[in-house]
Amino acid sequence: MDNLDTLVGKVCRGERINIKEAMTLYNDADLLALGYLADGIRFWHKPNRTVTFVVDRNINYTDICVSGCRFCAFYKTPESGDGYVITREELHHKIEETLELGGTQILLQGGLNPDIPLSYYLDMLGDIKENFQIHIHGFSPPEIAYIAEISKLSIQETISRLQEAGLDSIPGGGAEILSDDIRKMVSPGKCMTETWLKVMETAHGLGMATTATMMFGHLESLDHIFQHLDRIRSLQDRTGGFTAFIPWTFQPHNTRIGKKKATSAQYLRVLALSRIYLDNFDNIQASWVTQGEKIAQMALFYGANDMGSTMIEENVVASAGVHFMLPESELRRLIETAGFEAKQRDCFYNFI
Repeated sequence: MDNLDTLVGKVCRGERINIKEAMTLYNDADLLALGYLADGIRFWHKPNRTVTFVVDRNINYTDICVSGCRFCAFYKTPESGDGYVITREELHHKIEETLELGGTQILLQGGLNPDIPLSYYLDMLGDIKENFQIHIHGFSPPEIAYIAEISKLSIQETISRLQEAGLDSIPGGGAEILSDDIRKMVSPGKCMTETWLKVMETAHGLGMATTATMMFGHLESLDHIFQHLDRIRSLQDRTGGFTAFIPWTFQPHNTRIGKKKATSAQYLRVLALSRIYLDNFDNIQASWVTQGEKIAQMALFYGANDMGSTMIEENVVASAGVHFMLPESELRRLIETAGFEAKQRDCFYNFI
């Protein structure tokens, strides 16, 4: 108990903790105590009662994928003949609808499709920028690494060309757990840990902001969770290019991983430790998409200062049987009834 008290004092003084200390807090500290610590650190980073959100749409340009992720219920294999590649007409319709609903950005992501060349991505980005004024937050590290591989280009050259064509920022998708032993089991066709980190570090070096994510509650151990946090904290020390961290829980329905869904208490515990451990991240996002309204409100007292997106459209989590959807008015209500001021933001956390 003395060791725990000493560790709590260290956190309260704003001192950095290591993996062993984080695991002690996770295992031994009371959930409410973790919330208290995380809440205090949240207000140190963001000393006001503002909770932000972004109005955007998740556009999946293809569901054809060779990754073979065991947790994904959305993808189709190239051999199945069931997949799609979005038409330009449908893409325009989705963006027009997003703008009409007050959206400021699109989250553009898709599968690792072997039949799509680099020119497709460049043409798609150029077409969007030519026809719409909207921020493109697109192509997760596994997508970029795959595009580079099939195009026989370096990661830097690939990102540079996407950036020149209109890509504004990169989402942190495809991180899952940044430990290769876990990645080989849950997402064998995706890039491994060092490549994921290399894509992000390269993007930061090119002046491009990105987010970082973590999907937990599947085959990983507690040690894997904190290895993940440690790797992105180390990269943030070097580059400062991450705008936010978003942890969420694995959704087991319709997937090939037989695991019970993580509890809300486990989610809040990991969320709080994320805020405590990631002392160089300003923004931590609550996952109402996987947790629902009430736990998302609780998350605002466990270190989160952002509610993420209104998610005008979401397909991947929905394919796993989760259908929490919130219009902007409802997202504002959730934030305000929890005692905070709701403010719309852009990708860089500037208020709109």
